[in-house]
Amino acid sequence: MAQALDITSALQNAQNPDPTVRNQAEEQLSSFRSRDLASYLLSLASELANNQKPAESRQIAGLLLKNSLDAPSEANKAELNRQWQALDQALKQHIKQLLLSALTAEEQVARHTSALAIAKVAAIELPVKQWQELIPKLLESMQTPTGCTGLKQATLETFGYVCEEMGRFDEVILDQEQVNNVLTAVVQGTAQQEDKNVRLAAITALFNALEFAHTNFENDGERDYLMQVICQCTTDAMVQIKERSFECLVRIAALHYDKLRPYMQEIFNLVQRAVKDQEEDVAKQGIEFWCTVCEEEIDVQVEQDEGDSTVINHHLVKQALQPLVEMLLQQLTKQEEEQDKEEGIWNLSMAAGTCLGLVANTVSNDVIPLVLPFVTENIGKTQSTEDWRHREAATFAFGSIMEGLSAEEAAKLVGMGMGFLCNALRDPNTQVRHTTAWTIGRIFEKLQSSGAEAQLLNTDTLPKIIQVLLESIHDEPHIAEKVCYAICQLAAGLREAGAAELLSQFFKEIVQALLEAGQRACEPQAQARLQLQAFEAINEVVRGASDATQPLVGQLVPLMISKLQQTFQAAPPGAPADVRARQQELQGLLCGVLQVIVQKLSDGDAAKSMILLYVDTIMEVLLTVFQAQGQQGVHEEAMLAVGALTYASGKGFLKYMPGFFPFLKLGLANHQEWQVCQVSVGVLGDVCRALDDQMMPFCGELLPILLQNLQSNDVHRNVKPGILSCFGDLVLAVGDKFEEAGMLPTVLSMLQSAQQLSVMQQQSSDEESLEYNTSLRISIFEAYSGIFNGLSAPKISQYLKAPAESIVQFTEYVYNDRENADDGVRQAAVSLFGDIAAQLPGSGPLFQSRQYIQELVRDCRSSDDQKLAFTVQ
Repeated sequence: MAQALDITSALQNAQNPDPTVRNQAEEQLSSFRSRDLASYLLSLASELANNQKPAESRQIAGLLLKNSLDAPSEANKAELNRQWQALDQALKQHIKQLLLSALTAEEQVARHTSALAIAKVAAIELPVKQWQELIPKLLESMQTPTGCTGLKQATLETFGYVCEEMGRFDEVILDQEQVNNVLTAVVQGTAQQEDKNVRLAAITALFNALEFAHTNFENDGERDYLMQVICQCTTDAMVQIKERSFECLVRIAALHYDKLRPYMQEIFNLVQRAVKDQEEDVAKQGIEFWCTVCEEEIDVQVEQDEGDSTVINHHLVKQALQPLVEMLLQQLTKQEEEQDKEEGIWNLSMAAGTCLGLVANTVSNDVIPLVLPFVTENIGKTQSTEDWRHREAATFAFGSIMEGLSAEEAAKLVGMGMGFLCNALRDPNTQVRHTTAWTIGRIFEKLQSSGAEAQLLNTDTLPKIIQVLLESIHDEPHIAEKVCYAICQLAAGLREAGAAELLSQFFKEIVQALLEAGQRACEPQAQARLQLQAFEAINEVVRGASDATQPLVGQLVPLMISKLQQTFQAAPPGAPADVRARQQELQGLLCGVLQVIVQKLSDGDAAKSMILLYVDTIMEVLLTVFQAQGQQGVHEEAMLAVGALTYASGKGFLKYMPGFFPFLKLGLANHQEWQVCQVSVGVLGDVCRALDDQMMPFCGELLPILLQNLQSNDVHRNVKPGILSCFGDLVLAVGDKFEEAGMLPTVLSMLQSAQQLSVMQQQSSDEESLEYNTSLRISIFEAYSGIFNGLSAPKISQYLKAPAESIVQFTEYVYNDRENADDGVRQAAVSLFGDIAAQLPGSGPLFQSRQYIQELVRDCRSSDDQKLAFTVQ
């Protein structure tokens, strides 16, 4: 008979620094769980609830119990849910009682862990109307005497965690009576006579409970009381309480923007007070409140522009504009020393700059007369050594407001300030130079989106800008990164404006400087960021290269091949993981540049000859990248480069299939890295279009992989629409041979299932599902188009008459889904109708008396110039 496990010792040993002891304990606990889940969970709950046990073993018991009820992935979470529900009812009741009793533990860590575990049980049981006594039990705990601070704190934490869990569900779990009881309890917990830790737990719980307080916020009296409680807490003596209180105001701004107006003056005063008190975390949350109000008003404006007359813009930002902007500008000078060198730093200055940008997006040009005086007053200050703060703040303000301005006003400001900014790239202070480079990039990004770049950048102004950027690219790595960003935005803007030839005379010099920047030796993280931005800039410069610079683009091909070949020696076998990771990142970036170069040179026959000279070498180096182990990220970029190469190679790509095909299959089967799988599906379509009927020998191995991906729940759903399109590519490539191999009926059945899934998906309201359904519909239509165009007339008559009827019915259903109408879907549908009319004899009755079809064609004509009409036979 096996000896019973000493759960306390096992839990303690599971945290032992000795790996041998720790691994043995973890194995014992895992074996116990697998052997007897019920006893395992009961032992953990008993350990957690036992005041005689050590604090560390109680904490681990609670965490293991919590992790036995929840998991990151939805599939694993569902399985844990099923396991819990399958347990004996009496056992589950006993465990829940033990968890509730642990809220009275002497050690705070045990109480806290119990609160977490209770919330996980609640997440399983409350949605199915079980454990309805939980809320009443917690309310009873709140009625304990004032001195029982530990129990009150733990109870309030539990309320907070339970509300957080309930907020993850789309449907309503807590009824209004339960919500009212929770709100009453947590508001009482904020009372001044309570212990500060109780008040902190209460205001934290209130933050999570606000998600369910919609009905309460519709009642003027209840809303006023909640706002009064929260506003009072923003002035509490405890900093954490003040911070949580402002977080509540941020949440309210997001959930109840339309109810804010009566409270705005008081909230503004509270934010100003927080800023003046110089408690940075509190002040940042106060500024975050204004960020959220801006975001809400921006969203309202978008909805109004789209014709929604039910939403109201209360213009809260505009009403507070002058004092708000003044407050934000004052915070810009509160930089931290060398903050420019810390990636992702978030301080008061950064928060204020972000908020200022949102204010500009909210009120547009109205912000200019408030910000411009600050900029002109401070941008040239040099009286003291600390005046760099004013110069940096002025530049930061200038860049922050740029996005929100109209094209005309932005162009005026840029015309006045670009010369000064170019000079500021030579400022003695690194933070000023860093922010200046960022601001110039923001300017080019704004001019690009507004179409004003060509007006301001010409043969007179551009040379000086290029000169100073190429000087500054040799600055410190974090500044060079922003310079690369600026060059990238400059090149993209000129390309979109049709003025890319302005960069032609600088092409070689720019690319050389970017290549050098991309391979500078510096601190690993800084190097990775600089490499990424430098190569993105190279890609953008190449995309916009004029015909005159195509020979220079061609010269990059052997250079990129050489640089890729050099990476294979950068991390020999046995190299540390970080060295291998850097090698893989560089390989991915170089493959990305190769892809862009190949695409650029494949546009015309003359330029394509430069690629064909190196196709063998390119494929050789890409296959070497594929052969490296554990390089899924590089694999993706290399796969995209191969896809680009198929256009240049055409049917000549067949010679590379023996070496490439095994990696294509691996990519298609790579479910764990779904983006790689998705890219591989797209490249398969490229290969089909290049090889045509030469694709047939590979179909027998490919189709089972594609069908398995469609049917498997382990494959990310975003991969599946592309597979449907790929079926069309395969049929279009090999024609009747696809049917002769017996593959066609299975594919048609899959397309029918996809149509049914699309109809069901329409019931989903979340944005991701709607986007997925749009992609699914386009892929269904594209797949059928490929099949109709790929098969011969006899095969079409044999196999596609019945599907044609279901296509017309399905398209009518899609057309009537006006709320989710999409131009791409409509155009794909009309294109398919043209294919049916052209390829299926006697298809006239399908379209006759279908009024929606002519309306659909008319809609497409109004939104696209392409020929969309078709003749009914």
